[in-house]
Amino acid sequence: MNEGAESMKDTIGKAIALGLGLAVAGKEQVERTIDELVKKGELSRAESGSLTEELVRKGEEAKSRVEEMVRARVYALLGEGTLATKEDIERLKARVSELEQRLAGN
Repeated sequence: MNEGAESMKDTIGKAIALGLGLAVAGKEQVERTIDELVKKGELSRAESGSLTEELVRKGEEAKSRVEEMVRARVYALLGEGTLATKEDIERLKARVSELEQRLAGN
């Protein structure tokens, strides 16, 4: 591999490593990062468009996977009875109110 190709591979590797962070930051941040690489001469203008699209796509995929993992874990916790749901809290409030009324009536 020539020096330019090695530098390009290293640069892409660094950019991919930032994928999730860039996905959170959004497309504008990806574009700014790619523009900086073009200005430094580490990436050609022609390569920048496809790399931007790829990083945005991979970032969105990573973000979706993280969201799905979080959603699955929250549902698992709710299913285990570890966390109180809004309905649980409302039921408890109603029960406390009923008990307070009974006590006040005695």
